[in-house]
Amino acid sequence: MQGSGPVLFFDSGLGGLTVLREARYLLPYAPLLYVADDEAFPIGRWPEAELKARIVSLFDKLIAEHDPKAVVIACNTAFTLAGDALREAHPDVPFVGTVPAIKPAAERTSSGLISVLATPGTVRRTYTRSLIDSFASQCHVRLVGSDLLAELAEKHLRGETVADDELLPEIADCFLERDGKRTDIVVLACTHYPFLANRFRKIAPWPVDWLDPAEAIARQLVRVLGERVAREPARHLPDRAIFTSGSKDPGLARLLAGFGLVLD
Repeated sequence: MQGSGPVLFFDSGLGGLTVLREARYLLPYAPLLYVADDEAFPIGRWPEAELKARIVSLFDKLIAEHDPKAVVIACNTAFTLAGDALREAHPDVPFVGTVPAIKPAAERTSSGLISVLATPGTVRRTYTRSLIDSFASQCHVRLVGSDLLAELAEKHLRGETVADDELLPEIADCFLERDGKRTDIVVLACTHYPFLANRFRKIAPWPVDWLDPAEAIARQLVRVLGERVAREPARHLPDRAIFTSGSKDPGLARLLAGFGLVLD
């Protein structure tokens, strides 16, 4: 049975807000809960076994406490590592995952040259390689792992200065020229990165399609929940955000308010 609580969105930091924002358009009245494991941020640097154990343990508590209607793992690194384990541990909870948008990139590319811009953890993951083998075997797919972009995206979102000179080295390897063709699609395989997409467009050596999967994830959430939830009547309780650090930073609270969230 579907849980009676909110739709729960999970990320290590602020990146999952890109997905929550799209979901709000499609589910205007469903209660939402945003959970950020900021104590673990950035999770792309964690040893896999430790990170997987942390995520599974955290979700044991979150699901017991909040009884969510569905869970959106709005983080490529977390879902590609722990998604199967979470579904096995909580078979009655609908999980919507986030994986690199390699299939739609392969369908859209004209040049056949695709780059996947991700965290080091997502780049290392066998799951990512299997997506390439399954859906983009006829393309040249370059995996580009960035140690810094998630943190730079958080700084940018919080209104701190992020210089072009900090961003350009992180995306430079995405751009390949070969046999008279150029990379024409860059998959944004971290939910933090769409916050920097306009900056990327300005500093890129040539125009590309920066592929953001947030809208597709939100549509999948609606399919999982069904039309009944999508048509729920208006409600008046605020949507909430929880940070595992327990942060009550006023600047963070103002930022979250812009996404319609109250910091718990």
